[in-house]
This record gives sequence, structure tokens and C-alpha cells, in this order.
Amino acid sequence: MLGPKRPRAPREADCFDTLRSTSHVVVYAGAEPVATARLLTPNAEVAAFADTVVGLDIEKKLDLSELVAPGRVFAETTRYCVTRSYRNSAVLRLQAGLYRESRRRGVTHWIAAANMETDSQEEADLYFLAAARRGWVSDGFRVRTREFPPPPAEPLAARLTVEDRAQAREGHLDALRMPPVLSLFADKMGARFIAPPHFDPAFNRFTVPLVAALDAIPQRTLNLFDSLDADAA
Repeated sequence: MLGPKRPRAPREADCFDTLRSTSHVVVYAGAEPVATARLLTPNAEVAAFADTVVGLDIEKKLDLSELVAPGRVFAETTRYCVTRSYRNSAVLRLQAGLYRESRRRGVTHWIAAANMETDSQEEADLYFLAAARRGWVSDGFRVRTREFPPPPAEPLAARLTVEDRAQAREGHLDALRMPPVLSLFADKMGARFIAPPHFDPAFNRFTVPLVAALDAIPQRTLNLFDSLDADAA
């Protein structure tokens, strides 16, 4: 999923990792780490150095100038990783940990670029249309994506069958199965897409920008977070 370039070390690392404005959330099963994510909060020093608005890594991809407003504190959620054997049980605990840490830091909104798991322009566009049909595209938030190279002329990682694409082209979007990450963010966390998909050469996949307002996270999800806290007590 990370493209043809192999990292020099067996982990992804950059200068954001050690900033005081960064939190690393880790879920353990006993003594074993089984899930992790990174939370980047605003950093004025980074913003001044990089000539950006908030000081988040995602600003290499998105212009956030139209999102910033009094009372809004954006944080970037990134680096989601869950071991295969814990993908059902640890994901909720990871989201709960991010939520608690975000509230502690005064965050009001999460922003992310979600992996659409395809390098096909057509599939990415169909997923975006299906998201709009489901009410997952924001009416109030919009961002401008920066310049990106075009996707491959011949997709190498298409997800849909020929029949799936044909039915979606005819408007049968309700039956289109969305990539799991998009469904998780939109359905469980109340996230909304804020720009059309763009091809990200760092991952060789299309990604779609989204925002989740912490005050708009569905109550059923917050109840699940509370149940985890009760279990841990």
C-alpha cells in the first residue's frame, strides 16, 4: 500500500513524530501493541516555517484556508495501523483513544485523507458519487486539493468487477460496496467528504479528504466508547 519505495527502516517516521503537538495513540492486548494512530494538532512554528495555515502534514495535499474559523481546532488523524488478528476488536478502542486525546487537547474537528483502496479514476469517482447518494459529502466544508500527478493510464489495483462498474455507471449506487475505511469514518464517526478524490503518488492510490466534527459523532458510537471505559474501570 505504500508504493514501490521501501522505507530505510521497518517503520514510517518523520519530523512530526517528536513534536509536542503530536500524540501517538497505541492499543495493547496485554503487553502486545496491536493498533496505533497518530494525532497531529495545530503547530504555529510548523505553519510559519512551511507557510501553511494550521501546521499539519496534510497541508502538503490540501489548502485549508477556507476551513479555518474562530472556535475550530483541526487535528489530523493519520498512520492508522491495526494488526490483522485484531482488526475487529482494536479499531473501536483506537478510535476511542483518539477521541479522548482530542477532547483533552481541545480539538473540535478531525481532518484526514482516507485511502480509497483503488488506483482507478473511474472507481474513485463512482465511490464519490455513491458517498454523495448516502449523504456523506459535506455541504458546509470545502477544500482545494493541490497539484498531483495523474493516476496510471491502466489501473493496477482496481477493486470492482466489470459488472460492479457497469451497474454503478447506470446509477445503481446504493448497492456499491464502499471501501471499509470510508464506511468506518462516514458511518461510525460522522465524517463527511470535503473534496473530490485525488491520486496520491505516495500510496499509489486515490484518497479522499474528509472532516469529522467531534460534536457530530453519532451517539451510538459515543455510547460504545463509554462502554469501553466502563469495561476498563
